Amino acid sequence: MEQSLTQIYDARVHAGQLHADAAQRALLPLLEEVRRGVEAAQPAGRKGLFARFSKAAPEPVKGIYLWGGVGRGKSMLMDLFFATVDAPKRRAHFHEFMQEVQVALHEARKTNVRDALVPVAEDVAANIRLLCFDEMQITDIADAMIVGRLFEMLFARGVTIVTTSNRVPEDLYKNGLNRQLFLPFIDILRDKLDVQEIVSETDYRQNRLEGAQVYFTPIGRDATQTMNRLWDELTGHDEVSRLVLTVKKREVVIPHFHNGVGRASFWDLCGQMLGAGDYLAIADALRVLLLDDIPLLSATNFNEAKRFVTLIDALYEAKVRLICSAADTPERLYVEGEGSFEFERTASRLREMQSLDWARS
Repeated sequence: MEQSLTQIYDARVHAGQLHADAAQRALLPLLEEVRRGVEAAQPAGRKGLFARFSKAAPEPVKGIYLWGGVGRGKSMLMDLFFATVDAPKRRAHFHEFMQEVQVALHEARKTNVRDALVPVAEDVAANIRLLCFDEMQITDIADAMIVGRLFEMLFARGVTIVTTSNRVPEDLYKNGLNRQLFLPFIDILRDKLDVQEIVSETDYRQNRLEGAQVYFTPIGRDATQTMNRLWDELTGHDEVSRLVLTVKKREVVIPHFHNGVGRASFWDLCGQMLGAGDYLAIADALRVLLLDDIPLLSATNFNEAKRFVTLIDALYEAKVRLICSAADTPERLYVEGEGSFEFERTASRLREMQSLDWARS
């Protein structure tokens, strides 16, 4: 007889692969119900004219919107759930998925179709019953304006959606431009997904950093090796990808990304002409950032230094855990030249951000 998610979870706890967590375990029967429903449902991928004009579209199984703080085990539960569902399925990071949708919309518009979103939704739904998203976050107005209609079309075609997020639905696209146009999407989420908060008191990602040094100087082989080790621990040695954020029609790239953890070099983020809006989008998308090779700052790299100050401000305000390697201690990164006096506040923040209590406050 096929094992339930709870049985699989308990077996892994017994084997020492997982730590028992009552909040995680309480969610497993809900995920199990979705699993059974999706497996029993008729396929959503009916193609051709029948799919377009059939009035008997399959009713999707109600999905789940699982939200909570970083390190609570959301991605682990998604892994467990997704791996066990025996049905046509897809799992994607939300930002990557929306990038694909934007590209597909651009191609569909070339065909002069009346509503470009229709063929895009049909293509997504053609071969899947279950669509799983990691880290649903909406920072781009282009995504915000289409996601509601896209989800409605997917639900109408029998697709079940299960997603994780660091925030309650009402906080998605918070303070975004023309947010009033986005608000109906929140109602859709509440109607079509079972919104559940994971309330575990244990932050497993922070536990990996418990007592760990997070600022490494000087730059060199030892610092790089330590940064690599922390990266492996935080990502679980899983496959990683780029994260591409669209800010005012520009692409902002985090070269390495996995489940809310990003890694980039100083020059990736401060050597390009990025501004406050770009850094706010990065801070909104990440919960941990590994930043490699912060150089000494002076008049020779004044523009890069100004961007670095703006980046640190954004990370600080968003409570993003920063792990970095640098040429010197925070107080000695920028000791002379224009801007050195103003950098004292940034140095203080860099020092404060090394405290575990700061990340938890």
